[in-house]
Amino acid sequence: MSSKRVLSGMRPTGKLHLGHVVGALSNWVKLQNEYECFHFIADWHALTSDYADTSRIRENRIEMMVDWLAAGLDPKKSVMFVQSAVPQHAELHLLLSMITPLGWLERVPTYKEQRDNITDKDLGNYGFLGYPVLQSADILMYKGNYVPVGEDQVPHVELTREICRRFNACYGEVFPEPQALLTPVPRLPGLDGRKMSKSYGNDISLSDTPEEITKKIKTMMTDPARKRRTDPGNPEVCPVFAYHKIYSPEETIQTVDRECRVAGIGCIDCKKWMSERLIESLSPLLQRRQEYATRTGEIKDIIADGNHRASAVASQTMDEVREVVKLS
Repeated sequence: MSSKRVLSGMRPTGKLHLGHVVGALSNWVKLQNEYECFHFIADWHALTSDYADTSRIRENRIEMMVDWLAAGLDPKKSVMFVQSAVPQHAELHLLLSMITPLGWLERVPTYKEQRDNITDKDLGNYGFLGYPVLQSADILMYKGNYVPVGEDQVPHVELTREICRRFNACYGEVFPEPQALLTPVPRLPGLDGRKMSKSYGNDISLSDTPEEITKKIKTMMTDPARKRRTDPGNPEVCPVFAYHKIYSPEETIQTVDRECRVAGIGCIDCKKWMSERLIESLSPLLQRRQEYATRTGEIKDIIADGNHRASAVASQTMDEVREVVKLS
């Protein structure tokens, strides 16, 4: 295993879905066999947009850890912890905010995008504007070498690198510059063809039963231009085919690709085949999730152990930081 560290986290804003598995968790499971991995439940980050209702944060933290374990993350290989249980994150966030120019935050692409598109929440607060600084503190606290992200998140890592360089220039070399660890992420659309999201109601949750998954797949959008069974289709624009390419064997993928284009199969059959393959592939995960969901005490012990291990590293880092900033 490499001595390099990987750092990543997720906001506990609700139940995880299939998009989280394909987009992040499957990759995290692979990385834990190659690097020293720190994965945190970003409950402070959840407050940046959901501060008005915190009633489910505790429950969501447990649910998220259950999903992580079911997906294959191993507490013996990865440090898994809750962000707010390590208060050093807040201290480093404060210090980094002192040296971060306002213009750097205002140019973050996702800040502009979400301000324009999320209209049902008040995002006009410092927490939302400054969350990339907190994100930088999360990464730098553990002297993370790599941050696994998709291409859309690269600007966040680059901002962390800029903040890192500025801190080191002001006070001395404390932090390594983290690198974005680009991972190929298959496109897994939601049931309606849009990005899979719980807020859109188009997700397949990791807590769904096989029967619920089958029912959801039956309502799934297909090629919108294919109106009748006899119409030829275009698999490349069909969300169902996107699932086939991830979960079905090559022979099935080729059959669906060929027969759909000549109306040799209908959408009902195509969905049925995909649903069977999807459930077969997810079966070990779904079974593990059911088992972990009944072991709340063990889950809490895993979180407590992860919090302890993360705090030990964070304490050491902040001793160094306070020393160079002349606050020790």
